[in-house]
This record gives sequence, structure tokens and C-alpha cells, in this order.
Amino acid sequence: MNWNYKELLPADFAADSRVWVYQSSRLFTMGEALQLEDLLNHFAANWKSHGTPVKGFGTLFFGQFIILMADESATGVSGCSTDSSVRLIKDIEALYKVNMFDRQSLAFVVKDKVQVLPMSQVKYALENKFIDADTIYFNNLVLTKEELENNWMVPLKDSWLAKRVLTAAN
Repeated sequence: MNWNYKELLPADFAADSRVWVYQSSRLFTMGEALQLEDLLNHFAANWKSHGTPVKGFGTLFFGQFIILMADESATGVSGCSTDSSVRLIKDIEALYKVNMFDRQSLAFVVKDKVQVLPMSQVKYALENKFIDADTIYFNNLVLTKEELENNWMVPLKDSWLAKRVLTAAN
């Protein structure tokens, strides 16, 4: 799989643009992914904050991660506009029968594919060499475009998760 996602991010968005990453409980099919791209493009094109258009971006990466981005250099994102993005994701959950809010499911790149593991099984996966400290981990807690570019796909050892699982597994 081609893991070069950075070139697909909007170049004209500020580095401190706000980012939300939603990980699906399963891979979307090709047909679903095409429908999703239309939904996300429509949402981003019509995203508003108190009636003012938000410079927004939405896309699906690797068939499993929805990325929403708002460049707040022109219009700040309010509670209402954030709520509208959450409604979109909840609608996607219902439409495609997926879970997009499970923060206990963690994603890694294993054998050139996205593999999702429950947090409770990460230590077992480490002990049994399914993953290791150098396995790429999707840090979905990134908050800005800059963090998305530099800290989203990182070796497990360089993530917040390392303190919780690497010392415990050794």
C-alpha cells in the first residue's frame, strides 16, 4: 500500500489547522469509499460556523480513516460547527454500520495493511511478536495539520502508547 498521505493534504491550509481523525471499525468497500468521498467533499464545501463558511477539508485515508480539517485562519470553528461534523460521523456510522468513536481500538501497519487491535490485546501482540517497538502506529490523537503530517503514523516506540505498553511488555 502507498502510505504517502501527506501529499494529499491541502497545501494551502495553515500548519495549525484543526484536525479530527476518526478510525472506522472496519475497512470501507470501494463503493462505500467513493460514496464517502462525495459525502465528505459535500460536507467540507458547506461547513459553516455561525453562518460563515469554514475553510474545510474531508477525506478518507487508507479506506479506514476519516480526516476532517478546518483552517481557522479565516473562520474559527465553533461548538455548533464541531457538532455538525460529529453529526456527519454519526450519520456515517449508521449508514455503513461501523463504529467511528471506539478509542480502545488501536491501528497499526502490519504486513503492509492496517490492522486494528483492541487496547487490551496490545501487550499480547507485543509478547508474541505480532507487533514490536518499530511497528507503525496510527496516533489518532493528533490535533493539527502539522501533527497529522509529522506524528500521525509513527513507530510505536515514539508514540504516547509506548509508555503504557512497551515497558509492561518487557
